[in-house]
Amino acid sequence: MSVLHLTTAAFDEATADGISMVDFWAEWCGPCKLLAPVIETLGEQYGEQILVGKVNVDDEPELARRFGVMSIPTVVFLRDGVEFDRKVGLMPIENYQETLQESLSE
Repeated sequence: MSVLHLTTAAFDEATADGISMVDFWAEWCGPCKLLAPVIETLGEQYGEQILVGKVNVDDEPELARRFGVMSIPTVVFLRDGVEFDRKVGLMPIENYQETLQESLSE
């Protein structure tokens, strides 16, 4: 599975079980555009093991508020629907891979 575009209505059900990585982004955000190929790559690498999702903060402001997203891009990591880590700003792919590897080995 690749990257799933999540809506407020589908978010809780989609992230309820297992590990999820959700990218909060917007069309107008330059760093978000630079992060997009990284998220796609992670979706290809880990898509069989975890849910890789994206939330457009302009389309889904309720989710952004719920997770306290103040800056984008923000990538939130969840286990069974509960946040356990987040990365704010543009980071190298290795930063995300490390968090995913650690969460999958627990």
